[in-house]
Amino acid sequence: MSRAGTCAIAGIANTPYTRGTDKSTLDLHLEASLAALADAGLTPADVDGVLPSASAGRTAEDFILNLGLRDLAFAPTAHMGGASLISSIQNACLAIDAGVASCVLVPAGRRGYSGERISAGRGVMEPIMSTLVEFEAPYGNVGAAQWFAQAAQRHMHEYGTTSEQLGHVAVTCRAHANLNPQALMYGKPMTLADHQASRMITTPFRLLDCSLESDGAGALVITSADRARSLGRGDALIAGVGEAHSSAPTSITQKPDVAVVRSLQVAAARAFAMAGITVAEADTVLIHEGFSWYVIAALEALGVVKPGEGGPFVADGNIRLGGPLPVNPHGGALSEGHVSGVNHVIEGVRQLRRTVEPARQVPDCATVVVVNEGNFFDGTVLVLEKGQ
Repeated sequence: MSRAGTCAIAGIANTPYTRGTDKSTLDLHLEASLAALADAGLTPADVDGVLPSASAGRTAEDFILNLGLRDLAFAPTAHMGGASLISSIQNACLAIDAGVASCVLVPAGRRGYSGERISAGRGVMEPIMSTLVEFEAPYGNVGAAQWFAQAAQRHMHEYGTTSEQLGHVAVTCRAHANLNPQALMYGKPMTLADHQASRMITTPFRLLDCSLESDGAGALVITSADRARSLGRGDALIAGVGEAHSSAPTSITQKPDVAVVRSLQVAAARAFAMAGITVAEADTVLIHEGFSWYVIAALEALGVVKPGEGGPFVADGNIRLGGPLPVNPHGGALSEGHVSGVNHVIEGVRQLRRTVEPARQVPDCATVVVVNEGNFFDGTVLVLEKGQ
């Protein structure tokens, strides 16, 4: 992207987040896409770019056929797992700034409970996973919960991070979700004792450290900042975006240090430099968290705290609404729903628009940082700023 703030998210929408649906993944993407276009005051006739989701197994042809697109000019697909969404936003901005496209649709989400359920081995296998499948899966290292559990255990060994500190992340997200009627865990409070009593999934992750397998989708409409303003939707400017890839990709055995998310450090530096801010200027941070530990690791990688200080930081209440740095005021993937991180970006836009429930509105919210993680330590960071 040549200049920060030249593009904006003009339209957002999501389907209900559920655990059980008779709709296909494509149905969910189309439903969210049409609603996002309506939110922007646009129609499918305005769309000349679509960035399909590889993790949901979608292609541009799905949208050309079903939305009746007549002149699609741009349709790349990012292969970064859960980090793909922000990578797609970066690609959309590049295309708009270059004049290749003018209105780009970014759908995401999946039937993570009823269809492409990862814990049941039905997730979409991206090509990058072949290395892991060939060299590590034969030893039983087969699932995301295992990969992140090993990283969390290393973090505990290095810094003394505790299960209770992981629990404070989960409890905070649940408390926020109980202010959010569309959250899957709305009306279901949780205490630290509940967390500690929940069954062990893979040490150190208990059930309540794990994100929710969910059905649902969301969509974003990205266009130039000038056009967004003309539509009356210029209040979510894309101020900065950064992407960085893990080394070695996907592999846990070949990484020099799994207690630190180095790709996220790099992605954050790129995004903050583009936006011309420091993380201290963020009013809220939205972290796409497959597991509770990742929130602690991400806060350290962003530079909110130093390595090893993330556990005490969350335990001291700093990430709660009303605290110095609210994290995931919608409940996150742990308690609102796990839909490929698109709900985190949507929440960021709604915070800037001041359209969330008053009890969870971050006061004077003007700068939002969104973090996506994917493919075991690919990292992407998005900075949104309130525009006109």
